[in-house]
Amino acid sequence: MGTRRRIATLALLLAACGALAAGAGAEVIQSGGVRVNFHAEFAPVALPRETPAPITVDVGGKISSTNGGHPPALRQMRVELNSAGRIETRGLPACTGSLLQSTSTTAALERCGPAQVGTGTFQVQLGLAAGKLTQVDGRALVFNGRVGGHAGMLIHIYVTSPVRVTLVIPLKISRRGGKFGTVLTTNVPSLAGGSGSITDLQLKIGRSYTYGGRRRSYLSAACAAPSGFPGIVFSFARGTFTFTGGQTMHTTLTRECQVRKPAGSG
Repeated sequence: MGTRRRIATLALLLAACGALAAGAGAEVIQSGGVRVNFHAEFAPVALPRETPAPITVDVGGKISSTNGGHPPALRQMRVELNSAGRIETRGLPACTGSLLQSTSTTAALERCGPAQVGTGTFQVQLGLAAGKLTQVDGRALVFNGRVGGHAGMLIHIYVTSPVRVTLVIPLKISRRGGKFGTVLTTNVPSLAGGSGSITDLQLKIGRSYTYGGRRRSYLSAACAAPSGFPGIVFSFARGTFTFTGGQTMHTTLTRECQVRKPAGSG
């Protein structure tokens, strides 16, 4: 292949990657009067080409009604993660949903602190009498746990006003082959007798721990760029959200990683 043709081919590849990267910000989906803003980022973005290295993930979503009213409650959620990443729980303390039920944030940390793998914030909209809407917010916690006999995460939300309510969201972790190798699924429990809707949930997940004499990471990933390429644009996560009434919405997030140079390579 001549030099001009190689340059033209490379230019086409870069243009395609640029188009995908531009689409990475298109994470707002809207249907049937419901708007969902779903995002996920990971750090660092420079990773080894083959051997997974520790990462942290910032993930979150905002749910709103397009007419400014009370949005329907989220009932089911499914998040699929790219196979280049993995979740490791071997040797990590685990919590159970029963330990977190009816607990404050402080009590949850006292009972399950060693199993904590993340933290964040939440907002909940409560539909009160006479059509009044009240927005409350607070701190969210994420714990390593067991869900339905599988590895999982437990998201703890504690509302203090106008009523005290604890919500524990169990996320089951399953693995499969294909582009999206890790799948997180949950049925979201009813909040405040069905009058509450989660409108904003922002989480930062990731931690390091020691087991079996070596340092481990709850989350890790590699940058699976082809040999000779410094990075790659890839499908990072795919989300499916189902609301009260059966409405279902889908979105896919595209992200970019860079291949980290080996230590001492200059």
